[in-house]
Amino acid sequence: MRYLDTFAGIGTAELAFGFHGWGCLAHAETNKFASAVLKTRFPDVPNLGDVTRFMEWPDLGTVDLVCGGTPCQAFSLAGLRRGLADARGNLMLSFLGVVGRYRPRWVVWENVTGVLSQDAGRAFAAFLAGLEDLGYGFAWRVLDAQYFRTQRFPRAVPQRRRRVFLCGYLGNWRPPAEILFEPESLRRDHPPSRAPRKGYSGAVDGEITGHRLDHEVIAARLVSFGEYEIDGVASPVLERDHKYASDLVVDRFGVRRLTPRECERLQGLPDDWTLVPYRKKPASDAARYRVIGNAWPLNSADWIAERITATMRLEQ
Repeated sequence: MRYLDTFAGIGTAELAFGFHGWGCLAHAETNKFASAVLKTRFPDVPNLGDVTRFMEWPDLGTVDLVCGGTPCQAFSLAGLRRGLADARGNLMLSFLGVVGRYRPRWVVWENVTGVLSQDAGRAFAAFLAGLEDLGYGFAWRVLDAQYFRTQRFPRAVPQRRRRVFLCGYLGNWRPPAEILFEPESLRRDHPPSRAPRKGYSGAVDGEITGHRLDHEVIAARLVSFGEYEIDGVASPVLERDHKYASDLVVDRFGVRRLTPRECERLQGLPDDWTLVPYRKKPASDAARYRVIGNAWPLNSADWIAERITATMRLEQ
């Protein structure tokens, strides 16, 4: 099982799919610091760089899956909401070009919930029309990271992070629907309690309209051995958190801003994943905050990777 990771960021997709036995053919990332993280953590995987130049990329052979989280600033409720008028928004059309060139069986795409309402839904509709023109069936769903528990993440993550995840499958919409909408999850679930619930899948409902990012500051207390004891859930870790303390933590010393390591934990990432050499010195906190805030929540990605992997093995 081989995949191409576009808009790769700091490699969350590879942390998810690699765990389930997938081989990453290449990354595509232009951010210099994120590229430094990829080079440190995955030294044997090439970085193809600019997605808009996908026609210059090499022949990769069989590509089973193309994934990517196109830049969200053009669609974020926290941004200017320029949509396809913003060059970053147009990168989702470049993503379609990559899909069209390599014709993978599976597609996984992620963005902020603001993409659903941008330009009265026309931006997202254009993306869906492009997938349909390429011959893909698809399903999409808003996933909130605080709910998603897998064997690898039995306690989910204590972060309210709602993102649109879309799965596409060449020629058929049913496999993506089965990936994102298991029968037992079609009910409306409630936020997790302090104690994990046995047998709770943690999925959320499939409604896709009227969503708003909740930036309410809710404290999550850190216990001394490094795991979160949930008194609530943190608001989304954002790219701008290096400038604004939108998330606070309460410990025995009082109220303070989350550290980069704690933000990595909120995303489900390994400790110090982004603490890599950069420009001949350790990475700054500001650089780390930026890329962590742009990353996929690893437990949500793991849930999708686990289910796609199981489906592919049944097909073999």
